[in-house]
Amino acid sequence: MPTRGKDSYSIQSVENALNVLEALCDEENEVRISRLSEKLDMNKTSVFRLLATLENRGYVEREKDSGKYKLGLSAYEMGQKFLSKMDLLKKARPVMGKLVRECNEAVYIAVRRGEDVLFLDAVDTPQQVKIVTLIGNRYPFMSTSAGRVLSNNAEINANGQQETDTDCGALGEGITSIAVALMDGSGEKLGSLCMVGPEFRLTPEKIDGELLPSLAEAGMVISSKLGYVGHFINKEIYR
Repeated sequence: MPTRGKDSYSIQSVENALNVLEALCDEENEVRISRLSEKLDMNKTSVFRLLATLENRGYVEREKDSGKYKLGLSAYEMGQKFLSKMDLLKKARPVMGKLVRECNEAVYIAVRRGEDVLFLDAVDTPQQVKIVTLIGNRYPFMSTSAGRVLSNNAEINANGQQETDTDCGALGEGITSIAVALMDGSGEKLGSLCMVGPEFRLTPEKIDGELLPSLAEAGMVISSKLGYVGHFINKEIYR
């Protein structure tokens, strides 16, 4: 008996509702039905019905004065519950906090999503001059250090450490980031650990002498918590 592809089980009304939610996620401000209708190439009546259903469940909220729509608290609550149960974040957060205290720069977890890299969570720096939060932002996969370390070209070096990567300006003018991949017990790259800060603080000298070694060590600790032992095995091979 031939197997059916995932698409054959798709329910169009559910697909449309999810498209509406994703479109609202991409918008920085509240939007009108006409904007969503044009963006999704759907008629206004269908968009209105979907929004009304989502509003009843709290996933969408409507501004009374303007009539514009935005994501509701139910969507936020679901996202927070997902993040709290995500093993990568649970294992990474204590290490991220320690790294921020040591280096005094913001540290992010980023994951691949299609052709983009998504900045999923962060521990911010206490410094007065800081970068506006990148949580929820997506960037072309190979344009940032956080994405490039997840590519197949990023390999383990002779010291048994995951290769690191640096970029300047990919996340915004005057912003520097450095990253290392995080792996699980099977060697799969689940995401990247990324340190982000203003270019004037993340100088090449400071990156090479202080930040990259600390970031690489933190990455190894998180990967070990996720079951990865390749760091230790590779060290034995190259010894």
